[in-house]
Amino acid sequence: MTKDRHAEKKVLAEGKYFRMILQGRWEYLEPKNFSDVVMIVPVTDDGKLVIIEQYRVPVAAQTFEIPAGLVGDDDDKQGESVYAAAHRELLEETGYQADSMEVILEGAPSAGSNSLILTFLMATGLKKVTAGGGDEHEDIIVHEVPLDEVPAWLDEKRTHGNVVDLKIYTGLFLAQKFHQPSC
Repeated sequence: MTKDRHAEKKVLAEGKYFRMILQGRWEYLEPKNFSDVVMIVPVTDDGKLVIIEQYRVPVAAQTFEIPAGLVGDDDDKQGESVYAAAHRELLEETGYQADSMEVILEGAPSAGSNSLILTFLMATGLKKVTAGGGDEHEDIIVHEVPLDEVPAWLDEKRTHGNVVDLKIYTGLFLAQKFHQPSC
């Protein structure tokens, strides 16, 4: 392992957002043209997790996810904070604005295959201000599901050939751990 750690990094291929790297015996992806990835855990005042549904080309299926996005992925977003990106993505994808956005977890989603670090943020004090649905390249459907019903709801979606992004379960765990129900 020490040999791989100190081996020269070679770029095998690159696109707009990722580079494929060879370092020693390891092949992995690293971000290009963005700094971080935000994962938003939006919980309504009445205890519902806001989930998005969209078609994802890599898995060729409708997927169910929590809202997410890249930080600093356009020229006009260079130097963007994770908070600014989370607010922007939440509004764009779901139509909600959050009164509060708090970092609750950071970590690697797949440390053996890429160098990404995800930042999970809890979004509360939600107010619906637009329809959402994503940008001009997205066709997002927004769902609100009571926290205690999310696992069964997702199981039902899977039985119809849909794909569930596993990070939604991390979001659910964090929502159940950190969300303070309104009185």
